[in-house]
Amino acid sequence: MKILSILVIFIYSFFITGCLWQEEDKRESISMGLSPKGMYDLAYKSIDSGATDEALKIFERIKAAYPSSKYALQSELDIAYRLFKRERYEDTIQSLNETIKKYPNHFITPYAYYLRGLAAESMSKSLLDIVLTDNAERDTTSVKNAFNYYMSLIKKFPESEYSSEAKSRLITLRNILARHELYVAIFYTKQKAFIAAINRCKFIIEKYPNTPSVPAALHLMAHNYDLIDAIDLAKDSRRILKSNYPKYKPHYSLNN
Repeated sequence: MKILSILVIFIYSFFITGCLWQEEDKRESISMGLSPKGMYDLAYKSIDSGATDEALKIFERIKAAYPSSKYALQSELDIAYRLFKRERYEDTIQSLNETIKKYPNHFITPYAYYLRGLAAESMSKSLLDIVLTDNAERDTTSVKNAFNYYMSLIKKFPESEYSSEAKSRLITLRNILARHELYVAIFYTKQKAFIAAINRCKFIIEKYPNTPSVPAALHLMAHNYDLIDAIDLAKDSRRILKSNYPKYKPHYSLNN
């Protein structure tokens, strides 16, 4: 029985050693014989020479060869950032979701939350927004996602410097979402869906108070009340508008 026990231990030890050798051979193959720092430096040399795709491959190799190293975590963030810079926003968000899942409470995780918000926010933008278009007129799914991502950051890491920046970005996003609702209300008005337009205006006032779209919503709501002969409600809307925004002048158009 004693001999059998010794034999089992020997076989087990041989098996473990073999596995370790195989693991080391695999790591050697993936790492190209470099340390995690050596691989990381090589990735940045590739970036500096303009070979971003090659750098991304090296970052992935670092994650595979040295998953427990600090360079593996940094590589996660570098991959996401490089994808972001190349405007591959959906890939960026997917990569960051994986990073957040792996490192939910790491000191560098707030940055992952923040960059995820930036990626979602950027998905809604166009170069023409500066002079011709307004992203509030387009689908606002990515804007809502960005808003929720920033809110998650603020809730989980309230003391983070990134949370402070996220709070300021929320103001811009709320304004976009409010403007989107105003465009919808204007559309309903043009379609003679007056009750629907009134409800959208109410939604803006209740959901997005203190945004620049509120006075326009009050003005448009009064107009729609006129169209359904709700005279008293129209007067109330105009009274509130004049009391709170005495200098307001309509800036929207109901012309097709």
